[in-house]
Amino acid sequence: MDSIGLDELKTLIEINSRINSDYTDIDALLIYILKSAMRLVQCESSSLLLANKGDENLRFAVALGPKGDEAKNIPVGKNSIAGWVAANKHPLILNDVSGDSRFSDQVQNKTGYVSKTMIAVPLCVRNTCIGVIELINKAGGRNFNEHDLEILDMLCNQAAIAYENAASYQSAREKISVLQNNLSVSSEYHPFIAKSPAVLDLIKMIDEIAKTNLSVIITGESGVGKELFAEQIHLKSDRAKKPFIRVNCAALAPTLLESELFGHVKGAFTDAKTEHKGYFETADGGTIFLDEIGEMPLELQAKLLRVIQSKTFQKVGSSGTISVDVRIVAATNRDLEQMMNAQKFRSDLYFRLSGVPINVPPLRERKEDIPALAEFFMKKFSVETKKNFTGFSQPAMDALCSYYWPGNIRELENSVERACVLGRPPLINADDLRINTAATPSAGDVVNDMAAECVGDTGSDRSLKEAMNRFKRAYVLRILEETSWNKTKAGKILGIQRTYVSRLLNELHIRDEI
Repeated sequence: MDSIGLDELKTLIEINSRINSDYTDIDALLIYILKSAMRLVQCESSSLLLANKGDENLRFAVALGPKGDEAKNIPVGKNSIAGWVAANKHPLILNDVSGDSRFSDQVQNKTGYVSKTMIAVPLCVRNTCIGVIELINKAGGRNFNEHDLEILDMLCNQAAIAYENAASYQSAREKISVLQNNLSVSSEYHPFIAKSPAVLDLIKMIDEIAKTNLSVIITGESGVGKELFAEQIHLKSDRAKKPFIRVNCAALAPTLLESELFGHVKGAFTDAKTEHKGYFETADGGTIFLDEIGEMPLELQAKLLRVIQSKTFQKVGSSGTISVDVRIVAATNRDLEQMMNAQKFRSDLYFRLSGVPINVPPLRERKEDIPALAEFFMKKFSVETKKNFTGFSQPAMDALCSYYWPGNIRELENSVERACVLGRPPLINADDLRINTAATPSAGDVVNDMAAECVGDTGSDRSLKEAMNRFKRAYVLRILEETSWNKTKAGKILGIQRTYVSRLLNELHIRDEI
């Protein structure tokens, strides 16, 4: 066997220095390792495979050379050449690949690229194989030899350590991100401010629910605080130190939602320049909060159901499965039972999600909570506006307690914020609130107005769906008029993102009126 030359040794030292100092991004590190291996051994193509968590299979992390991108999405089983190398922690030199019983022509059949010769070396750290490097087709039609193996083995020893260090660094960054996210959740959180029996009962229910891993669905009008209840389920559970990931299903285009939820591999679609970790993978061990789940497309509902049932999913563009331990908390302001009847929401998904259903009542049905909530928001915005407000005048508090609050707590918060900005200490006055208490309907007025909006001039020959759409359109128009057609402000009151306001206007054919 030829000894390693001085130039080769210098190259190995240079590579070792770079992989242990220049790279903290795992994808960039793996590409550099593989390119370095090809430069040292001189071959046509190469691949770096990593061991899957939870099974004995491997997956392509990087594939370079002709047809490399096509090969990446092909699963690699334990009975393959790479699988044997990983299981036995022993390298192989094969100068007639097709004659080896472990050779699978799956990649060859799919890509058309013919593998003739191969050298495969395990990546091991502390006697654990974390992956395999394969170099394919020695340059010039030559055979691989023991000298190639010695060089590649030295590189792999250093590469495995560098990969573990980069993975540890990335894991630490993710843990810091989780801690920052959870700190943000707890710092943004205002304690359950409740005197009403309905909310006090919900708080007790949350304490019990948090002890379990049951899926939860939270229903209620926009602005009632559904996300706050979801956060508390997480913070009071054993998952509190793990991620709490918020996903607004209405804020993402249907074409992007699957990729955001489950991630994608490089090359999965035109703009997939790098591999992307989705929300479910990020939330592993913690809780994922799917807000506005009623806006999720039916096709994606089926994939979500599979995640709940099997606790596994596939990234977009990949055939490999990823296992996750995630608690799902969903929320909606829509009538999911009505959507099921209209075949717009899967009944099997609904029953899987509604292990424990929670309905948060609107603010007008728990007016006992208004004074304390208003006081909390006043203190918060007094600090932000640097004004020393000490309370509300009696007319102001009377106005708050008599108003209908169609936008619920979110609208109350906005009103108090506006009052703190415009008002003068020490007290917030009724005029500062800018709410039209004269327009607040009685319960009877609300019913009559809704009936009038839904039925219209045509009497009782209007279908339920048609009547509800008519009311929805009228309500959105009213909010737009109250906000001077400011979509951002309207979205806050409606409890939806500004981007969804535009979609809603299209659905309700309001655009021409803007």
